[in-house]
Amino acid sequence: MSVLTMWKICGVLIAWALLLILHVRAQTPNRQTFTCGGNITGQSGVIGSQGYPGVYPPNTKCVWRITVPEGKVVVLSFRFLDLESDNLCRYDYVDVYSGHANGQRLGRFCGTFRPGALVSTSNKMLVQMVSDANTAGSGFLAVYSAANPNERGDQYCGGRLMKPSGTFKTPNWPEKDYPAGVTCSWHIVAPKNQIIEVKFEKFDVERDNYCRYDYVAIFNGGEINDAKRIGKYCGDSPPAPVFSEGNQLFIQFLSDLSLTADGFIGHYKFRPKKFPSTTVPPTTTAPPTTTRPISLKYSAALCQQKLITGTVITAVTRGGSMYATISIINVFKEGNLAIQQAGKTMSTKIVILCKKCPYIRRGLNYIFMGQADEEGRGMIAPQHFIMAFKSKNQRAFNMLKNKRC
Repeated sequence: MSVLTMWKICGVLIAWALLLILHVRAQTPNRQTFTCGGNITGQSGVIGSQGYPGVYPPNTKCVWRITVPEGKVVVLSFRFLDLESDNLCRYDYVDVYSGHANGQRLGRFCGTFRPGALVSTSNKMLVQMVSDANTAGSGFLAVYSAANPNERGDQYCGGRLMKPSGTFKTPNWPEKDYPAGVTCSWHIVAPKNQIIEVKFEKFDVERDNYCRYDYVAIFNGGEINDAKRIGKYCGDSPPAPVFSEGNQLFIQFLSDLSLTADGFIGHYKFRPKKFPSTTVPPTTTAPPTTTRPISLKYSAALCQQKLITGTVITAVTRGGSMYATISIINVFKEGNLAIQQAGKTMSTKIVILCKKCPYIRRGLNYIFMGQADEEGRGMIAPQHFIMAFKSKNQRAFNMLKNKRC
């Protein structure tokens, strides 16, 4: 075979290879690229963090404004979520609002746990993602769609309640259990000179000692704000009646992707501001397990302390001090306290330095106030305190948490 013939054969093969490559490229769909925010319209669509599925950039603030046809509401479902984890979502987070301007916040999310479907009260929704300078992840991917207002079904619930009295309930109540993976938010608004009373008639939400999986959370005001949280409830016992401090309450129900239960039905009514509340006021003195009576009023000295509530997991005495691991129920002032997180569980380590400090037992809930050493370990000294924790203390601690130093 001559050299010329060989060159001709090679040329034909190269031409066929190029044609094959071009054909494959034409048949392969382009991967969607996600940019930082934008104005999105249509019946349905997909939004994602900048560069998804790659690592999102630091020090960014991206805003997506979603608009569906008039007369519809927006339903947003997260398909993937991977942001820097923090128990209060202070660093990297996604905020979702009903409406485009001055709207009600439906939730703030971080870490890897995906919330249920979020539903706006109008045809507009705003999604905002903020990242700081440090740890990052792959971000988020979410789909949105238009739905009819107040549509009954597995995913749609919640809304803005402004009548003098009314009812709210979980999806499917009372025919069957509530579905997995839903988020319902009710924003109750009374006239300026009135407060709101909430009572639960029936209540059955997946039980957990810390209400980590399915729960109902009630907040003073018109949005989710841990500093204004009145309580977090689960189990099969209806909570005591709840009274707002002002003219707005925000009620959130969330179910994870596993077990479900019957759900609940609750009722609300507007009351005059001077209506005598039957809610048990928060205690201001410690029970007998403490070394002395404790005032929970805010002071400059208290501002320097670390304050948490938690359950004792382990407790070992060594050299006159007790070393304990605490599963955290809530953090009020953590400062530089080192907190470990594994999945949905947060824990910290503390050392009780004095022999005469209150004795703690495994499995019981306590309030711990002390300081943290250079390594972030909690230290309880004679001038600090430990007291048994009861749910009726929650409101007093939420007030402390909201104080600025």
